[in-house]
Amino acid sequence: MSRNNGKALVKATPPRGPDWEHIIELWKHGRPSSTLYVYLPVIAHFRAFCHPLRIGEITLDVLQSYEDSWSHLKRRTINRKMATVKSLLGFAHRIGTIPFDVGRALRLQQAPDDLAEKILPAKDIRKMIRLTEIPRDQAIIRLLYGAGIRASECSGLRWLDCRERSRDDGQVTVLGKGNKTRTILISKETWKALMAIRPPDAKPEDPVFLSREGDKRPMNRTRISNIVKEAAERAGLTEHVSAHWMRHGHATHALDAGAPLSLIQHTLGHASLNTTQRYLHVNPEDSSSQFLVGV
Repeated sequence: MSRNNGKALVKATPPRGPDWEHIIELWKHGRPSSTLYVYLPVIAHFRAFCHPLRIGEITLDVLQSYEDSWSHLKRRTINRKMATVKSLLGFAHRIGTIPFDVGRALRLQQAPDDLAEKILPAKDIRKMIRLTEIPRDQAIIRLLYGAGIRASECSGLRWLDCRERSRDDGQVTVLGKGNKTRTILISKETWKALMAIRPPDAKPEDPVFLSREGDKRPMNRTRISNIVKEAAERAGLTEHVSAHWMRHGHATHALDAGAPLSLIQHTLGHASLNTTQRYLHVNPEDSSSQFLVGV
């Protein structure tokens, strides 16, 4: 305290800025659990990296150092992590809790398009299915490939989302990004694989694919991806195959078979046709190289 004209004055300590917990809670609100499953570990790691700074004290130097700490990863992975951080910082600025959106000043390098490297021939995927003897695991791979759904959508599938269309085939309704639902027809082989694993006492709200604990919890999306990875290893594939590769395979093979691009967009749940058009460049139907002679 200090004195002025005999009166005691309390010297105020200026606030250090907004608190991490409060901003993160506001930023989380309304986001689907599948998104938070990916985002929150990144934010927790970033917060630990910045300690003891508060979110309003983060500078461009700090952001650049954090990006550099991931230099051992692929550029696309780095960009996903940094996009999550930039999302949080941008949100904090928009609601007025930090004065400057430092994330906007961070320039990210463009990631090379490695989509072509993640597309397996259809015969390899069929081999993965054939060599998977556990009925539940085979049904997972069939569904990921046959319906083109994400691992998170597969994890969230309940029996009430599965409906028979005829004696031979059916449909599934999945909850995708942005809490948007879409309904996808599935083949009779995939439908039969699903019905074969349905317990006699299954309730409509029960998950189709249960966790190992057996307590009616849905299987974790990471476990779903590991099932695909293990199937690829059994098939003798050397690539680091994940569940998302089945989705890439679905889009490319359907396109090769003549499926309209707009239909593939709807099946995959892409918000923009531009995202779906990436698959056009993987197996081009035409090229100027065909006009050259003698080479």
